[in-house]
Amino acid sequence: MTEGNFVDYVKVHVASGNGGKGSVHLHREKYITKGGPDGGDGGRGGHVIVRGNSNLWTLVTFKFKKHFKAGHGEHGSKNRSTGADGADVYMDVPLGTVVRDTETNKVLFEITEDREEKIVAEGGKGGRGNWHFKSSTNQTPRYAQPGIPGQESRITLELKVLADVGLVGFPNAGKSTLLSVITSAKPKIADYEFTTLKPNLGIVQYRDFQSFVMADIPGIIEGAAEGKGLGHYFLRHIERNATLLFLIPADSNDISREYEILLDELRRYNPELLDKQRFVAISKSDMLDEELMEEMRVELDKDLKGVSYMFISSVAQQGIQELKDKLWMLLNE
Repeated sequence: MTEGNFVDYVKVHVASGNGGKGSVHLHREKYITKGGPDGGDGGRGGHVIVRGNSNLWTLVTFKFKKHFKAGHGEHGSKNRSTGADGADVYMDVPLGTVVRDTETNKVLFEITEDREEKIVAEGGKGGRGNWHFKSSTNQTPRYAQPGIPGQESRITLELKVLADVGLVGFPNAGKSTLLSVITSAKPKIADYEFTTLKPNLGIVQYRDFQSFVMADIPGIIEGAAEGKGLGHYFLRHIERNATLLFLIPADSNDISREYEILLDELRRYNPELLDKQRFVAISKSDMLDEELMEEMRVELDKDLKGVSYMFISSVAQQGIQELKDKLWMLLNE
């Protein structure tokens, strides 16, 4: 998927259909002189329905179509005939899509299951025909109810990627390289910061034909929660991850300090992120010899305060299978 096709935040206009009018009709037949009222009810207006689709990974379809309008209900007619209901309109979205009211920013609902349906704009009810209003004192009512107008509003669709493992790290930490090695994804890789501008997803193939999904988001920098860099805009994509994999390069000036900065940014964005399982991978470790690696282990055991870590190298394929084993164990605890 190209970066231009990954759309995770859109605003659309939705309008449900109006209910049809009830009919005012008096029964007329050759040998029945006073048949009485027989006006039918109006049909229901069409709903606008949001539907989950597990085959979708992005909101790109809403990039070009931003108005959704359901059909109006038909009017009632004679012989108590009810008008046809208006046609419903379906909006297929990927799993993990949060729907908000654009005006109030209130969360209306979230789609998490395939084929799950939620009505975002309810069609107006059809009016009742005049045969409902007949009585002993009003045997020929010449009025009926009008249909109820449909609803109209602006909603915001916000995609939160549903992945098992989320990659967290500073720009140029090697997240995209790891994703390209451990999965079949083809993220953009280059020797400069903010190479990744959109989240990338990849499926990690594990033993016995099992698999799990890994997500890579743009790099986080200090102050991201206040709007610096790109990371703050994409942090919502790790809110649905079961495990967070912190990736810190071995040539960092202070590994434990970088870890604390990343942890603090997550805490300031959403404190609930700290309840997730965490694991630290020291990337680019092929540049370390055994003696230096052992010295770093002594420091990390003291500074990371019980958080598990591992030395890996995506380029040299060092520790990749052990990393898969560790992540699989964390996901199945």
